[in-house]
Amino acid sequence: MSALSRLCGQLLSVGLDGVAVPEELRARIASSAVGGVMLFRPNIESAGQVAALVRALREAAPDDLPLLVSIDQEGGLVMRLRGIATDWPPMLSVGGAGDAARTQQVGRALGEELAALGIGWDFAPVLDVHTNPANPVIGNRAFGVTPEAAATQALAFWRGLRAAGVVGCGKHFPGHGDTRADSHLELPVVTHEAARLRAIELAPFGAAAAAGMEALMTAHVLYPALDPDRPATLSRRILGDLLRGELGFRGVVVSDDLGMKAVADRYPIEELAVGCIEAGADHLLVREPVARQVAAHEALVRAAEARADFRARVEESAARVVALKAACTVPMPAPSAMLPSLLGTAAHRALAGSFKSAGTGAPAKPSPVAE
Repeated sequence: MSALSRLCGQLLSVGLDGVAVPEELRARIASSAVGGVMLFRPNIESAGQVAALVRALREAAPDDLPLLVSIDQEGGLVMRLRGIATDWPPMLSVGGAGDAARTQQVGRALGEELAALGIGWDFAPVLDVHTNPANPVIGNRAFGVTPEAAATQALAFWRGLRAAGVVGCGKHFPGHGDTRADSHLELPVVTHEAARLRAIELAPFGAAAAAGMEALMTAHVLYPALDPDRPATLSRRILGDLLRGELGFRGVVVSDDLGMKAVADRYPIEELAVGCIEAGADHLLVREPVARQVAAHEALVRAAEARADFRARVEESAARVVALKAACTVPMPAPSAMLPSLLGTAAHRALAGSFKSAGTGAPAKPSPVAE
């Protein structure tokens, strides 16, 4: 595997089929053709099985480019480890309590359970502001109904994750809180003027950038006031000029899953992969199938071989991803015999149960985000 191919691999996190490591994925990890693996509900049966899976994934990677295993473990609707670790309430309940110290305790407890399983990257916290009760995909996943509350509480949760050695990822930039469509199913459009977007939607992301959050995830949403032609994930104006330039973000820009219909129905995976990196993303999520994962990697390699400017982007993004991995201090999974004492502890269950229900707005019928 060439050095350039390995660099391009650092720009990809992929999903897998089943509860054990497929041999073809093991080979791609060993050759650094992927930099991370994401876990979803179909990959999860029991605590011991998850620990064994994570260990096998991480041990397949070379020492110089370790693998980062990630998961969506927010609490509430989006909780891949439901029934395996502590079941946390929706973050609107946690943030609505108005106690940042207790929110940080939640983040740390959740992070400690991820660390026990060897999972080092949580796609959380949600930085969207819950301004639309009819939103079909965010709702009570948000920490607050004002930008100030959303920022304060989400950053407290993130600091808890970091105290547990887990790296976080704020989402969904530049704001998914007032959409009326689910980007898993179609392309949402947010029609607010730029002044409103800066005052409400962008404010928590600006706070996260200033605080040094390691990663931010893009939204597959069109914002005509910011870019009338391209959704945020593919917009140089939004990811480059706004996020990097105006907000000063220096961490890893992560695409939302490139299999979501908002973008997958409009662009082939090869165009998506190259276009996202050109726009300013650093790391791409491609859940499935294997053919799309491989096609994305090959498209990145071809573009980097053909164009010096694109190769420079690949090198820049790979360096950010390597720094993100270095920031993660999660060890290998704990032995199976220890997991019952580390997951769903009495203290964690008591903390989870101490929050009253706050607000509504979660989808009546869970979208694919919950799977």
